[in-house]
Amino acid sequence: MATEHTMSDDDSHAGVVTCPACELHLAVEEPNEAVEIHRRHGRVTGHEVEWERTALTDTAPSTDVESVLAALDEEYDEGVPVGVLTATMSTREVTIGAVLDELYSLRMEGAIYEPLDDHFSML
Repeated sequence: MATEHTMSDDDSHAGVVTCPACELHLAVEEPNEAVEIHRRHGRVTGHEVEWERTALTDTAPSTDVESVLAALDEEYDEGVPVGVLTATMSTREVTIGAVLDELYSLRMEGAIYEPLDDHFSML
C-alpha cells in the first residue's frame, strides 16, 4: 500500500519538539534533529522530549513501528531517517523513546539494519 509522506510546502521546518517537564519548545529543520535533541536532553536532564507537532504528512494505516518502517522503506533509497519514523509514530501517540527502543529490539532480532547512521531499512 502506498503512503504519502512529505514535508508540507508551507512550513520551513520539520516540526516542533517539546519537553513537558521543563517547558522546552524547539523548532527543528530536519526530522533527525528531533532525535538528536531527545538524546542530548535525556542525557542532561533525564526528561523525555517528544514531538509537539510535525510538518510531515502521513497516510500509512499501520500502528506498529515495524509495519510503518516497512511502508516508508520503499520511499527512501538509503534507509528511513529515524526522525521521519518518530514523527510518523508520534501521530499514533508513540513517543520518540519508544520508537528508539523498538528499533533497537528489531536490530537485535535481525529484522532491520542501519545503512547510514540513524537511517533504517528492512532486511
